[in-house]
Amino acid sequence: MAAGRRGKRAEVGGLVAFARFVVCGGGVGVAASFAVAALAAWLPQVPWVLVNALVTVVSTLLATELHARFTFGAGGHATWRQHVQSAGSAAAAYAVTCSAVLVLHQVAARPGAVAEQAVYLSASALAGVARFAVLRLVVFARTRSGAATVARPLDVTVVRTSTVAAGPAGLCRAA
Repeated sequence: MAAGRRGKRAEVGGLVAFARFVVCGGGVGVAASFAVAALAAWLPQVPWVLVNALVTVVSTLLATELHARFTFGAGGHATWRQHVQSAGSAAAAYAVTCSAVLVLHQVAARPGAVAEQAVYLSASALAGVARFAVLRLVVFARTRSGAATVARPLDVTVVRTSTVAAGPAGLCRAA
C-alpha cells in the first residue's frame, strides 16, 4: 500500500488545489512578510528592496516544494524546471509587492508598520491569485495530468467495404 502512495497522485480539483495553495502559499507568504519586516528592522542599512528579494527567494523555494508535494497533487519533489518557472512567477509577484510598497512610501512620508504590512499583504494576495493560475495551468500542469498535456497521434484504422474481388490485385484497387 505504501508503494502505491509513492507513485503519481490523482489530479486535484480546482477548489481543493486553491484551498491548499492558500494554506501553503499563504502561510509561507505571511511568514515571509514578518521576515521582511523583522530583517528590515534588524538591518536598517540594507535597502528594503534587497531584504524583500532575499526573503522572496527563500520563500519561493519553500513554497514551490510545498506546492509540488501537496497543493497540486504531484506527490514528490519539485523539478528544476518547476523551480525555474515558479521563480518567474515569483519575480512578477516581487515586482508587484515592491511597487506597491514604493508607491506607499511616495504617498506617505513615514508609513507605519501596520500600513506597510497591509499594503504588502494586499499586493501579495493579488499577485498570489495570478500565481495560482500560472502554477496550476503551466508549472504543475504536466505533473497533474500527463495525459492531458502530451499530444498523442491518433491511431486510426479505416475499414473499407467494397465489392472488389478478393486477391492482391483487387486489394490494391480498393486501397
